[in-house]
Amino acid sequence: MVTRPEQSETLMTAPTTLDDPRYIKALSHPLRVRILAILEERTASPVQVARLLEANLGVVSYHVRTLERLGLIKLVKETPSRGAVEHHYRANKRPTISDEAWGKAPPIAKQAFLSSFLQQVSVYTDAAAAAGGFDRPDAHFTRTVAKLDQIGWSRLAKACEDLLGEIDAIEQEAAERIAADPHAEGVVDAGLVIMLFEASRLSSPPAAERRRPKARGRAKAKAPARGK
Repeated sequence: MVTRPEQSETLMTAPTTLDDPRYIKALSHPLRVRILAILEERTASPVQVARLLEANLGVVSYHVRTLERLGLIKLVKETPSRGAVEHHYRANKRPTISDEAWGKAPPIAKQAFLSSFLQQVSVYTDAAAAAGGFDRPDAHFTRTVAKLDQIGWSRLAKACEDLLGEIDAIEQEAAERIAADPHAEGVVDAGLVIMLFEASRLSSPPAAERRRPKARGRAKAKAPARGK
């Protein structure tokens, strides 16, 4: 392995806020979203990423360089490969988003983040389903629409937050058991998606149609003026 070189001065530090224009730009292309998801899981070179995505190497390399330039990934090592040097990258930590930061984020930033998130959820769940990830008898999937007032919404939001804290504790306890017995049976990567949002019922008319004002009678067309 070759020692990692110093980062170029042209590279930027990692985005730390959701409304950073670099973060929005990085998530604006679906292939960059998929590349970023892979590099959040593992260290990989453009060659390896292109193979995983079954995509053109030149296109993948371009988007990898873009992600590095925007500060979302970093070069972690270089290895000799057939007379050339193969570059291996890893994703930087994503911005931490508090309730306050999410509330203040502009719509374009929220949309970019949500599009990226939902795309990754789709890719992960599709892959898990194809591999039998939902075959366990205690696997769970539920979609619920609940009519709530403000107090009910606040309680449900708090319940989601408490569940995330419990998940962290469960994972930490499991990590200690796995460290004690790395080859124990039943060690798996468990996937869990938690989303709380204001639902739009599928039976309701589209939002644009609901906002359209009702016509108050047919308007008469104005006759064009005649020239003298």
